[in-house]
Amino acid sequence: MSTAPTAPRWETAPGRPALTRVTGVHDMDAAVEWLQDNSPQLRAALAEHGAIFLRGLPVTGSEDVARVRDVLLPEPTPYREKATPRSDFGHGVFSSTDLPPHQSIRMHNENSYTLTFPGKLLFACLTAPAEGGATPVVDCRKVLANLPAALVDRVRAAGWTLTRNYSEYVSLDWRTAFATDDPAKVEEYCAENLVSWEWREDGRLRTRQLRPGTITHPETGEEVWFNHLAFWNEWSLDPVIREALTDEFGPDGLPFNTGVGDGAPLTRDDVDTLNAVYEAATVREPWQRGDVMLVDNILAAHGRDPFRGDRKIAVAMGSPVDVLDCRPGVPPAAFRAAPLPTA
Repeated sequence: MSTAPTAPRWETAPGRPALTRVTGVHDMDAAVEWLQDNSPQLRAALAEHGAIFLRGLPVTGSEDVARVRDVLLPEPTPYREKATPRSDFGHGVFSSTDLPPHQSIRMHNENSYTLTFPGKLLFACLTAPAEGGATPVVDCRKVLANLPAALVDRVRAAGWTLTRNYSEYVSLDWRTAFATDDPAKVEEYCAENLVSWEWREDGRLRTRQLRPGTITHPETGEEVWFNHLAFWNEWSLDPVIREALTDEFGPDGLPFNTGVGDGAPLTRDDVDTLNAVYEAATVREPWQRGDVMLVDNILAAHGRDPFRGDRKIAVAMGSPVDVLDCRPGVPPAAFRAAPLPTA
């Protein structure tokens, strides 16, 4: 005897994201109908928790992920100013990242450095790793509330800066990041998107931009901590890697680095504090095949735990948001606080 589909009932526990177990849904047609019927409850839970886990949907391949995406994220968001390698799974679905499995990925809001970013992210587990590999999330309202007031006030007033040095040897080269071989198209993009650029003598590219460090959610009206400030700061690097990269490329030649818009660098203590606050508020759920996680990219940041074994997590991005619709305290701008060294 078949079981009728049930409405979402949310399980919450310390250290775990809000989770609902979907029962009575045995094929993707029924899954799509369940998602459509329960979309108001899903939206309400997402606004409350920042991220929600759906367990029990019959999602087995990228075509299934695409059908879920088309219900939950009908308006896609392109991946701009790429920062990590991804694989195309087909049907407009991509890998969450192709970075090596031993690497952890720190908490970040997807594309916080672009003028238009995804409002929502969809993750789906096609192959669960044998060990580790969770996609942890953290409520950025809690991060803002728990950071030292002096640091929050400083970032709120001055914003944050991102410096990128594109290289074929470390991280992504500019051709991959901007999806073009034409330097003129890179310059056109940068000019339109408030990014300063500089071509180096060796043909490499350096960019800089100023972005708001806190924004207000356009629907809930809540202020959140929203940036890559700790994620790409030099003090978040493993000390051995930081020393090696600095020796090789110089202090201003790191693939990524961040600072505060007032021009003063973040200290090691500042970054340690940021990462500790993220960690204290982080929740995670081990992946099972078929799991789907929906993340409000403004209310919640996400990362990745190291893992062993095969892992295939699909991602789709949608519900684009313009940063200017989020009442930024600091308007986004190209940034060149001082002449950059040429060597």
